[in-house]
Amino acid sequence: MENTIFHLALNVSNLKKACDFYGELLGAKQGRSTETWVDFNFFGHQLSLHLGLPLTSAYTGKVDGTAVPMPHFGMILPLNMWKHMAEKLMKKDIKFIIPPRQRFKSSSGEQYTMFFIDPFGNPIEFKSFLDINEVFTP
Repeated sequence: MENTIFHLALNVSNLKKACDFYGELLGAKQGRSTETWVDFNFFGHQLSLHLGLPLTSAYTGKVDGTAVPMPHFGMILPLNMWKHMAEKLMKKDIKFIIPPRQRFKSSSGEQYTMFFIDPFGNPIEFKSFLDINEVFTP
């Protein structure tokens, strides 16, 4: 299969804050923009942030016995990148919904995860699998 790029568009209430959070803090490279939206290269995928009312989320997901916000989005990173991002976010005093931790230890799909929210209430999950081949393993 050809290499494909995922596109996600979300609402935010302030483009300057969005650029600071996604560009400066998370390291996404800013692309095209207008007065009402901005695109980012978000780990090789297109994230478009538009001025508007952000989605609401609720803790309706259950993963490994923990309630997680739905909907949410995020990235699966190599473990060294995940650890670097966790350290960076902790140093910046980001409030975590679920602090960086390991889950499914010694099981298929063993992984590291962390959940936090952007300034507009959009939940984000960054995770890393010990074995990337287990991302889609049942």
